[in-house]
Amino acid sequence: MKTPKRIQPLIEEGLIDEVMRQLMSGKEATVYVVRCGDDVRCAKVYKEANERSFHQAVAYQEGRRVKNSRQARAMEKGTRYGRKMAEEVWQNAEVDALYKLAAAGVRVPVPYICFEGVLLMELITAADGNAAPRLNDVELTRELALAYHADLLHQVVLMLCAGVIHGDLSEYNILVDAQGPVIIDLPQAIDAAGSSVAADMLDRDVSNLANFFGIVVPELLTTQYGKEIWSLYKAGLLTPDTPLTGVVATPVHEADVGAVIREIALAREEEEERQRRLSEAQS
Repeated sequence: MKTPKRIQPLIEEGLIDEVMRQLMSGKEATVYVVRCGDDVRCAKVYKEANERSFHQAVAYQEGRRVKNSRQARAMEKGTRYGRKMAEEVWQNAEVDALYKLAAAGVRVPVPYICFEGVLLMELITAADGNAAPRLNDVELTRELALAYHADLLHQVVLMLCAGVIHGDLSEYNILVDAQGPVIIDLPQAIDAAGSSVAADMLDRDVSNLANFFGIVVPELLTTQYGKEIWSLYKAGLLTPDTPLTGVVATPVHEADVGAVIREIALAREEEEERQRRLSEAQS
């Protein structure tokens, strides 16, 4: 096929030998199958900011930092140079997350290089050698749904133990190869310790999994794995081997009767004082 303009620099640099075909086009990038010597890989070409339907919301950028103060100021002011730097931070976030998660044992594609807005990485394949299907396209039995759900919960825990939350996890950005689910699409990855919305993002990711697999296994719809995982993480008790139940106990607080009585007395005194002042004003 004709070489996309954004991939041409990688061909000129000898990083890619041939663009074989387009694999998929999503809200943030278009992915191509490419040949690099004897290896078949994929090239993820990020769309320009004005072409993406997935915008860089503040919630996803929170906690991300650049070392260069000039770049940080430019990004804050939204100058042309700042927008360019913001795009690089956005793209590098996925590369950084992939390396960190792969080292933590999470099943993600192996990244090779990010060059000129193109991420070159491993092509995830099915048992037949073709590109692996998305989870959304896999026919599930109850047993397989339970197995995949448990596997993905473990992946989410591994990610959080590495300080990362996917932030947009769903059946559309999970591939399934011969060994099971592989998590993809991480440019919106969140720093668990640096984001004020980390708990909500984690809970949404986990709820998305429950809602998808709950079609086949309805009892998953009432589980609270997201809240349980976050509670263990905040308490410093989460490890890759921590057993999960999906149940979160409702907090029980004893009523502070003394405080209630004091509030009533204070309100009574304030009302008596108000009536006294009103009486004095009328006399």
